[in-house]
Amino acid sequence: MSAAQADVIRSLAAQLRVDSIRCSTQAASGHPTSSLSAADLMAVLLERHLRYDWDRPSAAANDHLIFSKGHASPLLYSMYRAVGVVDEDELLNTYRQFGSCLQGHPTPVLPWVDVATGSLGQGLPDGVGVALAGRYLDRLPYRVWVLCGDSELAEGSIWEALDKAAYYKLGNLTAIVDVNRLGQDGPTELQWDMDCYARRVQAFGAHSLVIDGHDLAAIDDAFIRAQSHPDQPTVVLAKTIKGKGVAEVEDKNGWHGKALPQDMAERAVAALGGRGNLRITTSLPEPGTPAITPNPHTLVHLPRWEIGEEVATRAAFGAAVSAMAARPEIVVLDGEVGNSTHAGEFKEAAPERYFQMFIAEQQLLASAIGLSVRGYITFAASFAAFLVSRPFDFIRMAGISQANIRLVGTHAGVEIGQDGPSQMALEDIAAMRAVHTSSVLYPADATSTAQLVKTMADTTGITYLRATRGAYPVLYGPDEEFPIGGSKVHHAGPNDDVTLIGAGVTLHECLTAAGQLAQAGISARVIDLYSIKPIDTATLRRTCQETGGRIVVAEDHYPEGGIGSAVLEALAGTNTPDLHTVLLAVKTLPTSGTPQELLDAAGVSARHITAAAHTLTTSPSKPDPSS
Repeated sequence: MSAAQADVIRSLAAQLRVDSIRCSTQAASGHPTSSLSAADLMAVLLERHLRYDWDRPSAAANDHLIFSKGHASPLLYSMYRAVGVVDEDELLNTYRQFGSCLQGHPTPVLPWVDVATGSLGQGLPDGVGVALAGRYLDRLPYRVWVLCGDSELAEGSIWEALDKAAYYKLGNLTAIVDVNRLGQDGPTELQWDMDCYARRVQAFGAHSLVIDGHDLAAIDDAFIRAQSHPDQPTVVLAKTIKGKGVAEVEDKNGWHGKALPQDMAERAVAALGGRGNLRITTSLPEPGTPAITPNPHTLVHLPRWEIGEEVATRAAFGAAVSAMAARPEIVVLDGEVGNSTHAGEFKEAAPERYFQMFIAEQQLLASAIGLSVRGYITFAASFAAFLVSRPFDFIRMAGISQANIRLVGTHAGVEIGQDGPSQMALEDIAAMRAVHTSSVLYPADATSTAQLVKTMADTTGITYLRATRGAYPVLYGPDEEFPIGGSKVHHAGPNDDVTLIGAGVTLHECLTAAGQLAQAGISARVIDLYSIKPIDTATLRRTCQETGGRIVVAEDHYPEGGIGSAVLEALAGTNTPDLHTVLLAVKTLPTSGTPQELLDAAGVSARHITAAAHTLTTSPSKPDPSS
């Protein structure tokens, strides 16, 4: 670095600090002190190392910059002003204001932001997914730079990320940790114990560099050295001072997340040299195109099954997603259960697009999100109990990122049998229904599973497919269509007495119950509610009216937020004067047992459905008290 370059970087760092103070003070909200500590790091990166075409944020060879410490958004947005994509008026007058793109934490509403951050511990795991794409799929030399805070190194997801980055030899990933010692409520766990940080980083297989985060030459040297380890991720551990550049708040507790008062801000800006108008031209990336070209029009031959053949929906998923390997943009992530979920079959079809995340469900989800940044259609699969629960915050944040990911949770519900309740997903439908942009699917047979897997590939947002363990008869012919938001109606007649609604395993119980009711002279219409969100409101409302408002819903899920809740929400406001519903769900803690024993004990087996329908049809004015 020449003396002239150093002077420019010093001026840029001062401007970033000034702008971080000005915008947060104007908004009376924000995290200026967390921005001030990292200003030197970002000034060096922006001026010397980041390769980015700001006019073409989607250019394939651009580097990626992720602020894992998303609360330092004043710094990020000040960088955008420095490169000329955000003007001063927008920065000062819209930051954190209603309707502004410059939100409190970064989101992809801005084209230069890859993923939403703000929930700590997520930016680095997402960056691993982007780096995976760069090394193994795109095969382009772009780098992934992630700015982390020291507080978030208390999150286990950070170490999952470093572990997988080392395992996959992601030398194109550099984490820059702003070790400013102070968290939101006092000192961080390790404060400035840089040796301890370094040992932890090295233990997870990453290359560590400890530097003074305010020494421009040391920062520049570290970023150069980070790029000299092609098969190992680098973590730059930068010792910094929170509030650096503002003597009144430097290294002082109690200033996290607080904008400087106007008078203090004016003094700070003056001490930093006043308002700057420096414009930076970052280096452009070398031209390049990804090694994989998506081809959504590739002919996919889905597997076919005979009606009546018994096939587990998890097995149908494995067969279908393996067929989808014909499309070069399809990727599968496994959580070390691929022999049970059948996701492992994709490895035989396209080993170069199959990644093992082991039992690290947070990184499993984050990798899917990172790969989606690069446009890959990724299916992440594991047992539903773990896929949805442990990494739920990643799923929630994926909704905020408006990411496109496909999740497949197998072994759902009480039907799994002897493994017991720790392995049963009984909350997953409720959790996934609550996520912004989500679709929730629960097919009952192999044909519908395969068709939905194909449809998921081209569905925007977060799609979740629930699959069960046991084998059940194929109900539909191979050419049957299953649009998301639809349903299938069985046994419909002009004088049906009651509607039975099920999905997945309980659909088969509903069909059995319909046969039992027919023997008693009761005509039961059955709805396969394979799409729980979005739900087929039109069919539900029409069927409700045609069967006198008598409805039985059966689900192998807890009652809160599940299929019954979805049905009642869809029927709210209908013109049916008498709506009588019985909701059968898992209302007690299950135990181990055979699938049929567990379905029966939970009260969602065919005999319980039959009994509920009898109650509604023989005494419609006195619905079952469990309704």
